[in-house]
Order: sequence, then C-alpha cells, then structure tokens
Amino acid sequence: MDRIRRQLGLSLPGNWSSVGCYLDNVQGRALTGASYVNTTGMTVESCIAFCDGRNYNYAGLEWYQECYCGNFIVNGGAQTTPSDCSFPCTGNTTEVCGAGNRLSMYYSGRPPPPSPIIVPSVGLWKSLGCYSDNVGGRTLPNQVGVSNDTIEKCTSACYNAGYVLAGTEYSAECWCSTSIQAGGAPAPASDCNMVCSGNSTQYCGGPNRLNLYNYTGTPPTVTPPPPPPGTNPVYPVTNLPGNWTYNGCWTDNVYGRVFPKIFDNNSTLTTVGCIGSCSALNYTIAGLEWSVQCMCGNYLIAGAVKNANDSTCNMGCGGNQTEACGGPNRLSVYSSTGNVTALPVAVPLVDNLPGQWKYVGCLAEPGAGRVFPSKIVNTVNNTVQACLKKCSDYGYPAGGLEYAEECYCGDVGDIAANGGVMAPESECNMLCNGDPYHLCGGQQRLQLYQWNGSLNVWNEPQNTGRYDFLISSPVIPLISTLGVNNKVTFIEKWGTSTYPNSTGAYELDLTLVSNYTKTWREMHVKTDVFCAASIVLPDKAGRQVNIGGWSVNSLYGVRLYSPDGSPGVNGTNDWEEDVNVLALQRGRWYPTALVLTNGSILVVGGEHGSNGVAEPTLEILPKPTGGNTVMYLDWLNRTDPNNLYPFLHILPTNGDVFVSYWNEARILDKVTFQTIKVLPNLPGSVISGIAGRTYPLSGASSLFPQYYPYTDPLEVIFCGGSDVLEFQRALDNCISIKPEDPKPTWTIERMPSRRVMACMVTLPDGTFLILNGAQQGVAGFGLSDNPNLGALLYNPALPVGQRISKLNSTIVARMYHSEAILLHDGRILVSGSDPQHYLVDGVTQKYPEEFRVEVYTPPYLTDGRTQPTYTIVNKDWQYGQTYYINVNLFYGSTANMRVSLVAATSSTHGNLMGTRIIFPKVTCTGNNCAIEAPPNVNICPPGWYMLFILDGPTPSQSQWVRIGGDPAQLGNWPQGLPFHPPGI
Repeated sequence: MDRIRRQLGLSLPGNWSSVGCYLDNVQGRALTGASYVNTTGMTVESCIAFCDGRNYNYAGLEWYQECYCGNFIVNGGAQTTPSDCSFPCTGNTTEVCGAGNRLSMYYSGRPPPPSPIIVPSVGLWKSLGCYSDNVGGRTLPNQVGVSNDTIEKCTSACYNAGYVLAGTEYSAECWCSTSIQAGGAPAPASDCNMVCSGNSTQYCGGPNRLNLYNYTGTPPTVTPPPPPPGTNPVYPVTNLPGNWTYNGCWTDNVYGRVFPKIFDNNSTLTTVGCIGSCSALNYTIAGLEWSVQCMCGNYLIAGAVKNANDSTCNMGCGGNQTEACGGPNRLSVYSSTGNVTALPVAVPLVDNLPGQWKYVGCLAEPGAGRVFPSKIVNTVNNTVQACLKKCSDYGYPAGGLEYAEECYCGDVGDIAANGGVMAPESECNMLCNGDPYHLCGGQQRLQLYQWNGSLNVWNEPQNTGRYDFLISSPVIPLISTLGVNNKVTFIEKWGTSTYPNSTGAYELDLTLVSNYTKTWREMHVKTDVFCAASIVLPDKAGRQVNIGGWSVNSLYGVRLYSPDGSPGVNGTNDWEEDVNVLALQRGRWYPTALVLTNGSILVVGGEHGSNGVAEPTLEILPKPTGGNTVMYLDWLNRTDPNNLYPFLHILPTNGDVFVSYWNEARILDKVTFQTIKVLPNLPGSVISGIAGRTYPLSGASSLFPQYYPYTDPLEVIFCGGSDVLEFQRALDNCISIKPEDPKPTWTIERMPSRRVMACMVTLPDGTFLILNGAQQGVAGFGLSDNPNLGALLYNPALPVGQRISKLNSTIVARMYHSEAILLHDGRILVSGSDPQHYLVDGVTQKYPEEFRVEVYTPPYLTDGRTQPTYTIVNKDWQYGQTYYINVNLFYGSTANMRVSLVAATSSTHGNLMGTRIIFPKVTCTGNNCAIEAPPNVNICPPGWYMLFILDGPTPSQSQWVRIGGDPAQLGNWPQGLPFHPPGI
C-alpha cells in the first residue's frame, strides 16, 4: 500500500524541471549557494522561486523544510534512487522535499555560469586569501549588516564604517576590523567553499572561514556628520511614539554585538523609524549606531555596558542630523518599558544540568556533515536543559546544541565514527535563543554534553537461542494462527496471489515436516483475505474467524474454520464462507478484531478497499436480526490513514476496551463504546511527536503479564514503529503505560536498533520476543529497507532501562507481511516476507518473496534442560474454580513452579490479535497441583489458552484449556449453509 506522497501537476517557472533525487553531505553541501528554512510553509514552488530570484541554476529541497541553491552540484552530490527522496514538504504534503541527506533536485535549464572564484581584488581592496575565524575569538570582530552578500557590498560596507579589513563568511556574513585579531591565520583556500548569497560566481568564506580583504589605499576616515548650521550638537529624541523613552548610550562589540537583531544599513535612518521597525517585530528595545544601523532586542547581550555620559553617542542619524544615532561601537538605546536589562557574557551551562548530564566542551562538526543523527530545530526556545532532557528521555547518552536553535541527540560512539573533534571553546559562541545567559554552539560547532553513567543496559547473554530452518511454504502467509489442534493455518492473498494454483489457505502439521507432501494440507477460501483480521473464538471448537479483505465481496467477508484432525492425522474441515449468508455491515480492509468480555466480536476500523476511503466505524458480530451495530468514530476518521490495524486490548478492572491508533490511545466503555478516558499521546521519536505505531507506521503491541491476585494495574507495551514525517527512520524504542492509573504516563525504553513492521510474541515465561521488520521505511510494497535481522528479548520483570537482551540473528530478511507465533512446544514459528522492493531496473527484487519458514528456539529451550511435563483431565474451565494437574519436574520443586496461560492469537502485520498472558494461583502437594482459574471475564476474557508449567526457566509443552465458556453462544452462529456451527 503506497502511502509515500507523490507530487503531481507542479507548476514550475520557465524551463525548471525535476532532475531526480541527489545525495547531500557526502563531502559537504551539494548546493553551496543561498539557503533558507521554512518549518511550516516550504513548497517546491517557493524554493525554486527563491533560487531563481537569485539567478541560481539549481534548487534542492531537503528534510521537509530546507531549501538550497547553487549553480553547480559539488562535494560528491550524485543522483540516487528516486524513492530515497520521500519526505513531504511542510507547506504542501503532496510534494516531496527530499529526505535526510537527500535533495529533491530541480534545474533551470539555463547554461551554467562561470565557476566560483576567490575574487582577487575589488578596486583598492586586495584578497589576503582564506583565513581562520573563531580560534580565540573573532578574527574580525565587527559585523555589518549586508543583504545578498557579495565581495563588493562587504568591502564597501567596511570602508564606509572606517575599517581597512573586510571578510565574508558563511555565504552571507560581512565582518570588519582595523587589524587581524584572536589568532586568525591563513587557511587552505578549499576551506572557503561557500558561494556568496548575492553572487554565485564569488566565494564568501565558509564555516569558521573568512575570505579576507585588505584596503591598500589611504585608510578611510569616518567623521560624525556636522550639525546643521546654527544648531547645537546631536541629541537623543524625546518626542517618541507610545511608551518609548531614551535609556542612554551603551558600548557595543566588547565581546560581540549586543543586539540579536541587526537591520541592513540605512542612509535615511531616523530614531522613530528604527523604533517603528523594532516595535513591528514585538521588540521592546531599539538601538542606533554609526548613524545608519538599527538594531532590536528584548534585552542586551554579550556583556553590554552603559556609559556614564552620552558624549560618545555623537553621530547624527542618516535621515536627521540633529538626532543622536550612536557612534563607533556606541549605541543610542531606547526602550518601550522604561527598563533595559543587560545580560552578562554568555557561558556554557555546566551546573544544574538535568539527570546525570555533564558538559564536555566545544565539538567541531565534520564539514557539512553532522556527528549526531537526530536533529531538533527549536526556532524560538532552545535551551540546554530542554535539549538534554529530550535526548535522555529517548535513551540517547550524548547531545549537543548548535547554531543557537539546533539540538542534536546521539551516542557517544557517533563522535569518533562521524569525524567529530574537539575545538577551542571560543568557537562555540552563539547564545541559546531560549536562554541568552548560556551558549548553544556556533557555526558547525556543538556545545557537547554526555550522560555520566549507563542510560541503557542492553544485556548480551551467552545463551542467545537460535534460528533453524523448518520447511518451505507453498505461499507467503499474511495471517498465521496456531489452532487448538496444534496445527498452524496460513492464509494468503488469494485472488491477488502471484503463486500459480494457490487456494489461499493451507494448514501445517508440525509432526510431519520431514514429508513435504503430507505436512501441508490444502484448504480453500472463496474471497480475497488480503489484509484481513483473524481471531480464535471461545466456542467449543476453537474456531478461527477471518474478517474483511481486499475488495468487492471480500471486504464484507466473514470466514470460519473449525480445526480438526490431530498431530499426524489430517483433518477434513475447510474454511466456510458465503457473503450472501454472512457478511459484515461495512466493507473493511485492514481492520482489527477482538473477543469482548460478553463473548461477542468487536471489529474496528479499516478502509473501503485498496487505498479507498476510510471506514472510521466499529461493529459487533454476531449482528442481531434486523439490527445495526455500526458506530461512527470521529477519532478514527480524524487520524486516517495512519490508524489501520488499530491495537485493541481488554482492560482488567471493568473489562473496558483499550484502543490505540496512529499516536493516540483511549479507553472505551465495553457496552456503549463511548470514550471513558483519553490517554496521553504515544511518544514517537526524539525528533517527532507524530510518529506512530499502527499501520502503515507499524509497530507491535502486547500486554504485560497479569499475576495472581491481579491487583497490580495492567501495563500495555508498544515496540517499534515509524515516523510519519521522516519515512527514512523507523523508531528505536519501546513505550509502555498503565492506562487505568489515575494519571497514566508513558515510559520510554530505547532499543539497540530501529525497527518497523516488528513482530512481538508473548512467551510462556512472561517475556516478549521482538523480531522481524526493517530499520527504514514504513509498511507497504517497496516502502522499507535495511532489514533488522536480530532478535531481542524484553523482560518486564527487570528494572526500566535494563529489560532488553540481544539474542541471535537470522540470515533471512523478514519485512512486510512477515509473521511470528508461539507454538505449543515453546518455540516460535517465523514466516513470510513480501516487500516487493525492486532495484533501480524495476525488475530485480532487492529482497525476494520469502518462502522459508523458520523456528526460533528461545534460550529457555537451548540450555540443555529437559522440558517438564504434566497431565490434565478437565480442560473446560469456569471462572474462580479449581482444576488439577499432575506434574513431572526435572530440576526444581513444585514449591517454585509457575503456571502460565497464554491466549490463543492470530498474527498479521505485527498485530497479535487477542494476545494476553496470565499467571494464576497454583498450590501443590507432591506432584499434584491445584490451579485456581482467573476470577472473572475482565481479567481473563472468554477463550482458549495454552497452559504451560515452568520448571525454573524451562516451560513445558502446552495443552489447550478453554476458560469462561461461550457466553455469546457463538457456537450456534451462523445458521444456514455452507456454515456448520459446532453448537454450545
């Protein structure tokens, strides 16, 4: 299901056209001209207009919101696979704005201009070459405002300000001085590699590099303009708009500019005009300098000092020679509040850091690349504390701040791996935009912090279990289910199947895998179950019901199968369906199903066919005669299309329904299905709160174990998923919540790797096996890459942050349409993968359709121990009653023996429908043990459960017990051929 945004019908100016997707940041920026960021309104058209208006031949869009211009594609930029560019533009989500280090590239069709050069001279200004900056401070400490920077504009601005040295930096900055300061020294010419924002044929420095020019004529002199004849020297203005008043004459540029906002020089500047400009931007302080410069802020920074008298603010304003407009490094300052706050020189924040963070120093980025992979842009409120807390909340032990507004998170190992090196402290010289007292890096310089201690403990046990090849499958199953006959049913996309002679359904007898012709029993469906729902019913036959499908009649399909036969002996039952006898009330593709506490079937969500309109409703089966059980769900309609296969769980307090969809969750009343409680939104990735866990963002979910006496609040867990904005990165965390708590909150635990399309299997010892999936992309054909081959074990009994262990790895890529289910002997059956990911030729599959079926044997079965055994007579249990087993343990005693009940489930698309595990009360006398069945339908919804006993870590093989009977009398449903209900 292709949900990548496609750009259609773009109206581009002139001969502009798309030239594909290009690599960026290989050796630096591929486009080195002007650039800008628009976090809410970036479009292809606006980026091209920006570049075209500056006479650039190339325009490139990246990271949803960034626009870059250039006349040449440089620094290793090269064409790559078109699908690599997949991020939607912030201003139009139907358009593509590149991806991480990927540019959606457009070309004007014009001949390229001359290659950029270091301009050797401009009049009497001569080039001194490329110089370092920020070694021990600014090489040229005085910045002047120049728009659309060129060498001519910068040298002219410095001359007019009375300086003999001029330097251009970072494409758009102009700096001046009368001498080279702070250790500035010649640097390789190749370091000055950024073209001027106003002229792409000229170089204007680079990151911490200046193209430096020296005036070789008579040094300029700047004399304050004489006052008009017959008047006194210049004065501050007193007749001002609103509450604005004069504050005094302040010194500028002792440690840097004292105002954050500086306008371009204005030869007609007046005090009222400057105040108007500042007021329009909601600033409360205005400053005027050098007769032509206007600056704004809400406070003064960089150690600004007020002078004892006003005599040094002696230059008349360019637009009114009687008004004082500061002087050389002097500011005439006005305030709308009557107060002016001057902040000290900003320093790195080293005390009162959150958690166990510590300051490391100033880190130089590797050219145009980045040390840490996760970037957060806070355009108005970036602070050290907020950045570091965000990093550690999501499990990242290294973080840094850059360019005043950027926060980065990663691992300590990223520093060496990605070429980061320590730099002089003076090069981290930018104030945090949310905290002017402290520094937030500089140009390509990170204020670096590290977590002091262990933030994540990923256990690496010696015994990691193992993958084994089991058998080849005749099809790739979309849904797999262990039946109460201990055989596995596979259902595939019959009707749209690409496999010749497929009947859409097969049953695997695990006792006959040595004989391929006997181990598979051919079964049949009549409509296409592609992306349907399945659960096991609580009727006495343990029927499997399959709901919904691909299109036309299959959308309404309700299919039933009664498992029969026994291990080694074929059954004869087949899938039964007839849409004219039994059908859903609404067509559904990608729905979820759940057995409610009253024994009826809840069906939620889906779409009306392939990429069709949303079906934001629920309905109940069986449908009453003449009744309608459909209910509209506004929250499901609002979150389409990222809410398919919603996760459903029964909560134990009242039997209400937990539902999660996209990045939201709520609790529904079990009778009315009205919302009882809206839960906090699910955390996403460290860079995005709108990542999701349901299809197509596809994580996995389960329930923590419930232990007798069932007084602890139940916890719901999700692992993996993907980012709706950032399709290139799957999520690398598990999150959990106790939804019935009075004030529930989410716990975030980082995984060792990213994973989308995860499968999570509940194991008989109360742990979870996490496996399958990819590290990039989303669910759907051709939309994922980089398979995750390693299995993880999650143990909820361990402390938070220490629950994950790295287990063994497979050689088989299992991505879209892969499944995993628990077998009765404690192993996990792993099947499928149908990514349809093609190479550039459009024919060759990068990851083939996967027919190999594996079993994963967890560590509890690979430590050489013998599995315990037991016998049981009564397998049809009622709530709160006592039932007896006779056990045979080989290691421990019955005093420490545990019993677990694992619910029957069906697996599809990482959604293990019906999942649950319960540890009931057990007491033993010798080898005879009494098990007390769970007390009610809320703790243990009616259905079939695998009964395991555990001898220390080692589980037995299971036997099926039914708990709670068939309260909805599903055994009598439906009536009419071709259906054969088993009765009650």
